Amino acid sequence: MSYFGTDGIRGNFGELPITPDFILKLGYVTGQVLIENNDNPARRPSVVIGKDTRLSGYVIEGALQAGFNAAGVDVHMLGPLPTPAIAHLTRSFNADAGVVISASHNPYYDNGIKLFSGDGKKLTDEMQNAINDKLKIIMSIGGNVSDNNNDLVMPILDPAQLGKNNRINDAKGRYIEFCKGSFPYQYDLSHLTVVVDCANGAGYSVAPRVMRELGANVIAINNTPDGLNINADCGSTHPEGLQKAVVEHEADVGIALDGDGDRIVMVDEAGNLVDGDGILYVLATQGQSKAKGVVGTLMSNMGLELALKADGIAFTRAKVGDRYVMHELEANGWILGGEPSGHILCLDKSRTGDAIIAGLQVLAVMQARGRALSDLVEGFEVLPQKLVNVRLSQMQDPFEHEELVTAFEKAQATLEGRGRLLIRQSGTEPMIRVMVESDDEIECDVLANDLADHIKAVLG
Repeated sequence: MSYFGTDGIRGNFGELPITPDFILKLGYVTGQVLIENNDNPARRPSVVIGKDTRLSGYVIEGALQAGFNAAGVDVHMLGPLPTPAIAHLTRSFNADAGVVISASHNPYYDNGIKLFSGDGKKLTDEMQNAINDKLKIIMSIGGNVSDNNNDLVMPILDPAQLGKNNRINDAKGRYIEFCKGSFPYQYDLSHLTVVVDCANGAGYSVAPRVMRELGANVIAINNTPDGLNINADCGSTHPEGLQKAVVEHEADVGIALDGDGDRIVMVDEAGNLVDGDGILYVLATQGQSKAKGVVGTLMSNMGLELALKADGIAFTRAKVGDRYVMHELEANGWILGGEPSGHILCLDKSRTGDAIIAGLQVLAVMQARGRALSDLVEGFEVLPQKLVNVRLSQMQDPFEHEELVTAFEKAQATLEGRGRLLIRQSGTEPMIRVMVESDDEIECDVLANDLADHIKAVLG
């Protein structure tokens, strides 16, 4: 059993694995792994911990801190900051790992843990497996004496060996300067009015400040988190409010983040949505230098692939998840990749997906070319796509049911040569995602909904 999904550990707060007891043990065993991998005995391992704005983050933060300290690891507390800020500050503080307390775009009642390695990238599979193995042992024993070696599962160290805590008061300022440093020095944003939807999440403070300090007239919305309103009908997963605000304020562009600030979607001056595929198209074809290649995912629209190939830019698909996009980028020696949902990797600017930095790169293209966002995406024609999420009572593999496999094969044959079918399990929720692309919009809608109904009928 693995406690880790495609993007860390996630679930409903108060239910395993997102309980204070489990999180305490997670901090402890992660600290043990860091100590075991520490090649400098004279230096105590350290981690940085940041979070989004969920109320449950306070409880999880305390439990993690206690677990790391008990294992003998120092902790730098960063407070509410976007996920990419924690990745950046992990490297900046020369920490051994970075920890993000967030459930990304999920509602407030969910929460989770993401781990970064010391170089600011997602944790390696080897280290994640080592943590998971220790978790399985400690959870199976339940904190009692081990039958194997009679050692305590969470032995109490000599108090002199416990870790210390340190709150970093200038964490926001450090990250803001890092973001601003990714924007070309010869430009500013003084001629732009930008609406920023902060999703009442981790970017509520830093995102508007970055834009303002670069000269933009900023209209911030959904920037008053109360611990419960994160992602609530706002942000990158609900951009309707941003689209309306851009038109009402006659703004030049709109930017929406998700709850933890690693996803971005944009809105042009007419209120039209530009998702992650559109952002990749702009940066690949009209950035400072044309991209050699772009990594998308299985969810990337076929229109992006066709548009890039028409411009002589290679395109390949990774599995869904930014860690797989990163792997393909490194394997090909490319720097640009992402997902339609708005995870955008610009490896010449940041080591992880960063909504603010990705947005700044699009604004830089707008300034350099003197063109509106609507003009920049003119060469990108999106094929009709329908995505239906089928929520289940518990996760099941649809490909284990012959009746469903037959239905999938029939649909794929119908779309052959002019569209795609993708059926995949969510890595974070008991949900099956059905995606259909076709040159016929009505067919897209009908086929996706029919398959979703069939899955629900069989799997419940």
